[in-house]
Amino acid sequence: MFNVSRWSSGAVMLGAMGWSGLALSEEPHPAPLNLPVGVTDISARVYDLHMTIFYICCAIAIAVFGVMFYSIFYHRKSRGVKAANFHHSTAVEIVWTAVPLVILIAMAIPAAKTLIAMEDTSEADLTIKVTGYQWKWHYEYMGKDVDFYSSLHPDHNAARQLDSGVDVNDLHWYLKEVDRELVLPVGRKVRFLHTAADVIHAWWVPDLAVKKDSIPGFINENWAVINEPGVFRGKCAELCGRDHGFMPVVVRAVPGEEFDAWLAEQQGGAVEAAAQAEAEDAAEWTMVDLIARGESVYNANCVACHQANGQGLPPTFPAITGSAVATGPIADHISIIKKGKSGTAMAAYGGVLSDSDIAAVVTFQRNGLGNGVGDMAQPSDVAAN
Repeated sequence: MFNVSRWSSGAVMLGAMGWSGLALSEEPHPAPLNLPVGVTDISARVYDLHMTIFYICCAIAIAVFGVMFYSIFYHRKSRGVKAANFHHSTAVEIVWTAVPLVILIAMAIPAAKTLIAMEDTSEADLTIKVTGYQWKWHYEYMGKDVDFYSSLHPDHNAARQLDSGVDVNDLHWYLKEVDRELVLPVGRKVRFLHTAADVIHAWWVPDLAVKKDSIPGFINENWAVINEPGVFRGKCAELCGRDHGFMPVVVRAVPGEEFDAWLAEQQGGAVEAAAQAEAEDAAEWTMVDLIARGESVYNANCVACHQANGQGLPPTFPAITGSAVATGPIADHISIIKKGKSGTAMAAYGGVLSDSDIAAVVTFQRNGLGNGVGDMAQPSDVAAN
């Protein structure tokens, strides 16, 4: 199997996580042609099963084709060989039924044991809820008061746009880097709960032997115990829409002590961030501040579909410039961003963005991107909508 999700394991320089752990290096290199051995006991078992069955298939192919080519060569008409005249052989039929059956049973027993082990999520040390969105992941450390969204890194998102002028060869891990990594402890059993907020996604990290569909309204489970520190990459493995190819997964595994320190730091930061968001949502913003913040929110969340110039990619992703939404009643504009629009690709951002973020991006769209409506939205308007 050709694996494009893990090019190397190791660790990268710590980026936007705000976390001061070890600074290790990681460089891309050509993808392996085989399955990765991985960094969990389960992934090693999966690899061993894969190789065992591969060798069995090779042996069967050699035996079958060997007999076939031997028969063709030594029983050809040019040698004067006469075809045998018989209808069937009970002994041969028993052999070619019994032998494959034995082989299948021999393969099924270890495979079934591995599959059962993969579903055993009991006695987990940590539970993380993974929610798929178009096109980002939301990670929630259950019972720890820590959660965040993980999206394609802004530099990579900008580089992939039409006429960006960026040489993608200058970007390490192009389209495989995120703005926030999922940090996990080494040597602890981590249980994953998978769901989705819009369409079906699939969270896949080959090095962990973790792949599970994320289905709206359902919770799927799997788990991993990572044996060594490093950075392990994956992606959404379900065709989830236009930007399916820009929904990477990056897992950073660190020693337990470092993870505990990181988690404590995130918990403290979450309290401060919640207080700041509450204050921002209660404030009255100026037009200048709203537009400035709205532009950054737009670039992080809207540019993938509607493009940096606001022209979109009609008809699936309509232009914002001159649109009836961006130039019409501001309450309708707020409602579409906050609640989404059924029957279209427009997702609801009410659970993703704060009221101040939505107010800012609405104001930016109405007064930027070639529009000049002149009005603005406040966080209180979003809360009331």
